[in-house]
Amino acid sequence: MNKIFHLALSTLLLALSFPAEAQQPEKIRRIGYLDPSTSSATAVLLEAFRQEISRLGWIEGKNITIEYRFAELKTERMPELAAGLVRWKADVIVASGGAPSAARKVTSTTPIVVASGIDLVAAGLAASLARPGGNVTGLSILGPELITKRLEILKDVVPKLTRVGVLMRSGTGAGQGQQQQMEEIRAAALALKLTLQELVTELDADALERAFKTAVQERVQGIIPTAGRQTFAARKRITQLAIKYKLPAIYQEQEFAEDGGLMSYGPDFTDLYRRAAIYVDKILKGAKPADLPIEQPTKFGFAINLKTAKQIGLTIPPNVLARADKVIK
Repeated sequence: MNKIFHLALSTLLLALSFPAEAQQPEKIRRIGYLDPSTSSATAVLLEAFRQEISRLGWIEGKNITIEYRFAELKTERMPELAAGLVRWKADVIVASGGAPSAARKVTSTTPIVVASGIDLVAAGLAASLARPGGNVTGLSILGPELITKRLEILKDVVPKLTRVGVLMRSGTGAGQGQQQQMEEIRAAALALKLTLQELVTELDADALERAFKTAVQERVQGIIPTAGRQTFAARKRITQLAIKYKLPAIYQEQEFAEDGGLMSYGPDFTDLYRRAAIYVDKILKGAKPADLPIEQPTKFGFAINLKTAKQIGLTIPPNVLARADKVIK
């Protein structure tokens, strides 16, 4: 009877232990997001990231929490915002634009996943594409090939194009990414026998207006802005001014064309953010950034806004129109 009693008691205690174990809360991992632009400008991209991370089994409030930090176009705030995420003890930091460099300066141990960025090897953030070797990995945007392609398209749609205005950010906030782009733009323009007019500006409405007035005075025939998270955030102001001054322009992100820009050619940024979520998933499951190869874009899109073309009095040649992946009417 004594043995039966102890067996029954053990069975009861074992049964009671299961609910207790089941009630143990799942560990919540911390994802930091760092961006030099604004939350509203990045909303569509972050939605793609959240959808993919959720598909991979990471649910906000259940096993992950995401803390967002936006510099609101004030690049000088980036170091402190990055440091704040490190103090918050983020398990991984997702960064875009110039944010990876700011994050890398404050931590060499916290994994950093680049959702969209400059040439990470040229920027000194990784040893190579195949083996980054440090705490930074992710997606690196192709440079010279895309810039040359955009200038070629602009030349195809603007008869006798000889002078192109390059809209570029002024001051130290422009960053290394813009320097790399300008080197590539100058080389591409030389190959295509185009003269560049550098339009150095901040991105507020008054400064942009002055830049476009200068473009007209200098007899610029087309516009290409340097790409960046801050420029992306100012896309509506830029596209409106291009229409106002009847200047054909081509941009990197499709969102420009959707917001009134004449044309865009570049990577699918929503796809890049989805792929960034895959990197985060791997790191949260134990992978090291040093061992995760840096990827480059695989999806590209060419969009044309015919409504804008009509507004500025430009006819898109049929052979160019036929190449577009998306035509906005």
